Amino acid sequence: MARILIVDDDRSIRRTLEKFLTSEGYDVTTAQDATGAIAQATPEIELMLLDLGLPGGSGFDVLTALADREAAPTVVVVTARDDMQSTVKAIQLGAYEYLVKPVDIDRLRAVVKTALDSREARSELVELASRRGEVGDILGKSAGIREVWKQIGAVSTTRAPVLIAGESGTGKELVARAIHAAAPGGDRDRPFVAVNCTALAPGVLESELFGHVKGAFTGAIGDRPGRFELAGKGTLFLDEIAEIPLDLQAKLLRVLQERTFERVGDAKPMALEARVIAATHRDLAAMVAKGTFREDLYYRLRVVEIHLPPLRERASDIPLLVEGLLAKINRDLGKEVRYVTPVALARLAAQPWPGNVRELENTLTRAVVLAKTDVLDETLLPVGAAAPHADHAESDAEGALPTLRELERRHIIRVLAHTEWNKRRACAILDISRPTLDRKIEEFGLRKDEPA
Repeated sequence: MARILIVDDDRSIRRTLEKFLTSEGYDVTTAQDATGAIAQATPEIELMLLDLGLPGGSGFDVLTALADREAAPTVVVVTARDDMQSTVKAIQLGAYEYLVKPVDIDRLRAVVKTALDSREARSELVELASRRGEVGDILGKSAGIREVWKQIGAVSTTRAPVLIAGESGTGKELVARAIHAAAPGGDRDRPFVAVNCTALAPGVLESELFGHVKGAFTGAIGDRPGRFELAGKGTLFLDEIAEIPLDLQAKLLRVLQERTFERVGDAKPMALEARVIAATHRDLAAMVAKGTFREDLYYRLRVVEIHLPPLRERASDIPLLVEGLLAKINRDLGKEVRYVTPVALARLAAQPWPGNVRELENTLTRAVVLAKTDVLDETLLPVGAAAPHADHAESDAEGALPTLRELERRHIIRVLAHTEWNKRRACAILDISRPTLDRKIEEFGLRKDEPA
């Protein structure tokens, strides 16, 4: 029988979790503060459910204390803190999983089982314990983005090559910079050198990457260091790696294998000390099958692969993205557009956004430039913007704009109707927990016979 320690300062939460896990057949004990958690985390405890906001120290303090122990429990963070910094830091400090309250009970059951089944992998997670780093915000709260946060926390403490895959405009360079910024010790203060492989002609790319010596080719009037050299012990980011020609792919593979390179026209080897992060919007596996990308280089680059979901798959993040992007645009343009009308937000949320976050930012920038007040409404959106739903149009015709609460109610009932009131599927689409959905149904008085 596995032993589990629940750490939470809320007595009702402790009792609820204790009752549930006991009914699942686990031996459960509890603690209400950081001091008690550290003291009760004996070698017999296999799993700890840890809140971050605790008296007598934070959950991060508990994770740090456990990191120095040879026999420490696997830790699943269960917290109300729903932000990127806390997620990344917890994973860096060795947390197995990060769950946000209120926790869906089926999700908790699955995570507890998986964590206990994976105890043999715990030693790899403990290596993340003493690592720390600050990263910028990759905005969102969807499941896909939370997974990206966790992967950033895990890979930032190693020097292993990373391949970031995702459509154009999803923020691949932002993820690369976040990995670099979250690196341990002084690594984050070392250079971050980005190379856009599509912006340079094939004949120039080799010299840009490896550098050249005087006389190496016509126009080489002096020695010049390449990006590998300039990156030093920092990070070299190769954006759109799929665009480099096959002959240069072979040279890049040799560099990654041997960790040395030479400037063009020079036979003196130089050590590659930088971490290499590559990104692409192309399907590299398909290119390998067609023979347009080297299979050995593909596997060398994707030691760790992070997939960024397109914006259309995380539409629930659009309100947060709009808020964050507006703040950035206002700073850049010296404007103060602070509010977005419900109809404008609904139109933005209805867009397919083939250009993803970059397209959304461009759309908002245009709207802010044209705005004459501090309010962004639907008249400032491009003509091609997605049309609002019929009921929005009806509201406009009547001169009454729906409130955000009404928009939320309408969207939930549409999703429930679409899933034929299958709450599990509805929760997946809405990206909310089952308790949250049940609470919304009760709050809005939704019924199965209500028209969508």
